[in-house]
Amino acid sequence: MHPFRKAVEAHDLGAVEAMLAEDVVFTSPVAFKPYPGRPLTAAILRAVTEVFTEFRYVREMASDDGLDHALVFVAKVGDREINGCDFLHMNEAGEIDDLMVMVRPLSAAQALAAAMGARFEQISREASAG
Repeated sequence: MHPFRKAVEAHDLGAVEAMLAEDVVFTSPVAFKPYPGRPLTAAILRAVTEVFTEFRYVREMASDDGLDHALVFVAKVGDREINGCDFLHMNEAGEIDDLMVMVRPLSAAQALAAAMGARFEQISREASAG
């Protein structure tokens, strides 16, 4: 089991943040441009733990070299079930330097976009303070 998965499942957001490279790039399933940096990525991940309920990983895949991982999950956003995948890339130091999330179906992605959009001012403040 990947350490990121273990930390997420244990709700250990400090451990999740510690795994992020300083220059990590987060690619959101509902935003056009990626978000750079550990403070902003960590703030986004904290917010999404408030948005998702009944979150659980159901499958995990890794590349032969161990640098790329795909963690398939299911969760709820409000009353919508969402299916998604966290794609992780590890740098040579073993830190996550790229985190891309994809989700389906469209109705759940739209609910996620609305819920995260409502929190983005708070996310930005947290990232700036951190």
